[in-house]
Amino acid sequence: MKVFITDGTVEAFFTAVFDAYTESNCIISSDRQIQLTLDSQTVCVDSDMQKYQRVLSAVENYDEYAADDLLLALRSCNPQKEQIAFDYIKELLRTRHPIRKRLSLPEVIALNNVLYKVTGETHRLKGLLRFMENADGILYAPYSPDNNITDILMRHFAERLKCERFVIHDLKRKIAGMYDGKNWIIGYADQAEICLSADECTFVNLWKKYYRAVNIEERPHEKQMKGSMPVRYWKFLPEKQ
Repeated sequence: MKVFITDGTVEAFFTAVFDAYTESNCIISSDRQIQLTLDSQTVCVDSDMQKYQRVLSAVENYDEYAADDLLLALRSCNPQKEQIAFDYIKELLRTRHPIRKRLSLPEVIALNNVLYKVTGETHRLKGLLRFMENADGILYAPYSPDNNITDILMRHFAERLKCERFVIHDLKRKIAGMYDGKNWIIGYADQAEICLSADECTFVNLWKKYYRAVNIEERPHEKQMKGSMPVRYWKFLPEKQ
């Protein structure tokens, strides 16, 4: 069995799809720690823009929305995301018409499960992401999302906070989106030391006092809080620090 190993980029994935499409038994993965069988043959895939474009064009030819779904699924933290996307592409090219509404297909079920988790986390963090103001008046929001969604959030907050300068920092992947009030970019960013402004410290203290004031100790609501706000996000909330 051949195992096609990519570098995790979209271009390398679609290149691997092109190379693996005629194989009867193969796996596509970006996981360097993948467990291999004794008869496995690994193939390291380098991006080929011509192959990438050919596969992408074929996908868009049979379903104009499939490419967006696949690109979104490849943001997932699921270690099998490439294989799930590959199986979906093979079924789409086999049938030669959209399969998104054929909800009984295993390939569609698997892709929808991945998409649900990516879009669900994106939706939650649009409301849960907390910004802090530093001494220079720049808003800073650290977080550790399960999925690679920083650029999606940047598009959202650049529209919402047009007149602000801000940074959204993915501590897990060590990348950050930076917006200067006009344009935004994504770049590498390790740990950051933030000096909060005096106003920010005041607002944080006020928020903690408000949180304690409205909380009724005799009626704990931890279960409800966990349902609305997963515990893994709590470490970035002032009221839980």
